[in-house]
Amino acid sequence: MEQPNRFQKLVAQAKRNVTEISAAEARKQAEAGDAVLIDVREESDWREGRAQGAMHLNRGVIELEIEEQIPDVTKPIICYCGGGSRSALVAESLQKMGYENVRSMAGGFKAWKTVGLPTTES
Repeated sequence: MEQPNRFQKLVAQAKRNVTEISAAEARKQAEAGDAVLIDVREESDWREGRAQGAMHLNRGVIELEIEEQIPDVTKPIICYCGGGSRSALVAESLQKMGYENVRSMAGGFKAWKTVGLPTTES
């Protein structure tokens, strides 16, 4: 069996430190206004399609811009990426910054689309 690479190890460690929720639960919370849904993928991915109602703060800038966009550290935040790895890393990073209620969407945008949840394109 192939050994996990460094990135996979980093993601596995992050996933032990964050809570993952399903795409259906993420949509339910975001639609009800109970959480902010944040797409952390690259701009090109965002333009091709995203979860309906999501805001965009890609992984490269989220730590710089999150306090301006979401100053309340108690506000529930759900991060997602393409498959669930980068969003786990971002969720862990936001927790380290003091955000108290951050989740990562298991399976990312792929899972969102697989279960047929609404998407938006630019």
